[in-house]
Amino acid sequence: MTLVVGVIVLALLLLLATCGGKQTTKSKAKGTDVPRTTMSNDVAARAPRLTVPAAFDTKHGWDIPDGSTEYAIAEATNRIAYLERVGNELFRLRTLNPATGKYGWEGEAWRPLFTGDRFPRLLSVSKDGQDYFVTWSYGKLSPQALKAAESIVSLDVYDAASGQVSRVEVPWTDAPVVTADGPGIVISDGKATSAVVDPATAEVVKVPPGSLGYPKGCGDCRKLTQVRAMTDKGLLISGAREFWVRGGWYSRKVAPKEADPASGIPASMAGGYLLAKWQPKKGSKEAGTHDLWVLHDVAKGKAVIQVRCRKPAIKPVDDPRLVTSPGGQFLIAGRLAFDLDEKLGYCFEESDGTEPLTLTTVSDDGTAYGAISARSTADAMAGGGRPVRVDLKNAAPAPLAANVRLPSSETMGVGVFRWTDGTFRTHLIGYPRLED
Repeated sequence: MTLVVGVIVLALLLLLATCGGKQTTKSKAKGTDVPRTTMSNDVAARAPRLTVPAAFDTKHGWDIPDGSTEYAIAEATNRIAYLERVGNELFRLRTLNPATGKYGWEGEAWRPLFTGDRFPRLLSVSKDGQDYFVTWSYGKLSPQALKAAESIVSLDVYDAASGQVSRVEVPWTDAPVVTADGPGIVISDGKATSAVVDPATAEVVKVPPGSLGYPKGCGDCRKLTQVRAMTDKGLLISGAREFWVRGGWYSRKVAPKEADPASGIPASMAGGYLLAKWQPKKGSKEAGTHDLWVLHDVAKGKAVIQVRCRKPAIKPVDDPRLVTSPGGQFLIAGRLAFDLDEKLGYCFEESDGTEPLTLTTVSDDGTAYGAISARSTADAMAGGGRPVRVDLKNAAPAPLAANVRLPSSETMGVGVFRWTDGTFRTHLIGYPRLED
């Protein structure tokens, strides 16, 4: 009898241990902030030390092998998120605390609508002080679907702190452009059709082209119209030469005095600021040779800092992406840099426009890294151009060794570096900043 009872109890314990819950549209991810056996807090124990700027300690750090090279940062919740493969077709979102090297929560594995040979896309977004990670893919739910309207944008929105996730599916006809530069996730066709996803509620609001609130008297606003981003005041939208926030401010009304008020073109947005390019007033000395780059306060459109740069001989394919230091005092974008406290802007190039400096990352002490004559930010991080260190407090670039690898970002006192080893395995490596 005792033996039979023991067998029954053991069977019940095994049953309870193997039973799992069914995932719904809202669920909580697994895991807590504890080290995992697959993780080493000392990179030197598991990978070669990279040649990086002297400010970073290559004797300590962390290494994420075989994950996505695209990652997202939630500074307020001490998280960096990346994707990893689970088998041939599934993917999982995982998180890590960059300051400690400890893993956090991980999401359930899922199959994206993309083909399995590439990673889903990954973004971060913040609203009302809460950070979220967003993964998305685009395609058809059913392989047998024939109509274009049966394609959808599928998004998983994760609470960065807890891992709770909401699935959002938005029917979409054309190839989507998905951005999260402000407090909302914007899906657009790269033109005037868009939808906005609220990361806190998962509510979707579709915005047809006729509801964009075109400014009165702006003829160019209806040409090449493009929904750019979501701001706290409404959608940021641009036309052929002007831009506006729906229900808010209009670029012509906030143009800097030195600029042609009908020439503004938005480039990118970050940290509550918008970077826009303007043409100097017609007839001015530099009207044909220079662009005026202006940092605007997104809330009111007010011009905060401006700097002149010579027009490039070959126009870049992408507008420069605005990047903030972790604390937000410094911002960089391509060859541009801004110091909010000192209200100073810099354009790093020779007077004739040659030898431009492409910046990749900036820290809270005003130290930036980049490369001279690199074709793009990605080229600079891949070893293109001549690497340099820049002290934005005195705007002085200093050359680095030619083989120095540049950080792709800095967060919580840790520089993040991308690396591909000799077996073509991708790595994200974090080195802590050395104490002064």
